[in-house]
Amino acid sequence: MAYEFTDATFQTEVIDNNKVTLVDLWAEWCGPCRLMSPVVEDLSKEYEGKAVIGKLNVDDNPEVPVNYNVRGIPTFLLFKNGELKDKIVGAQTKEYLKARIESLL
Repeated sequence: MAYEFTDATFQTEVIDNNKVTLVDLWAEWCGPCRLMSPVVEDLSKEYEGKAVIGKLNVDDNPEVPVNYNVRGIPTFLLFKNGELKDKIVGAQTKEYLKARIESLL
C-alpha cells in the first residue's frame, strides 16, 4: 500500500529522507485522482525498498500544497535527497511516472 504522507510527517518522511520520493497530491472528490490511485499503488509495490511512493490528501493537509504552489490535482511531486526535482500536473500513465522515477534512481 502506498504511504500516507501528512503535513505533520512531510518534513521527516520527504525532506529529511535521502531516497527518491514520489508524493501524489490528491482528494477524494477528484475523478482523475481516483483514476491514478491504482497506478500509485502499483508503483509503491514495484519500487518498495528502492523509492518511497505515497499519497497526500490535500483536503486534510493544506500546508504542503500551499508550500509547493499546487494549483490543480492530481499533482505529483518528485524529490531526491529532500530536494524537489520534478512537479507533474494531471493524470499520467504508469510508464511516464516510472520513467521520471527511474531518471532519479
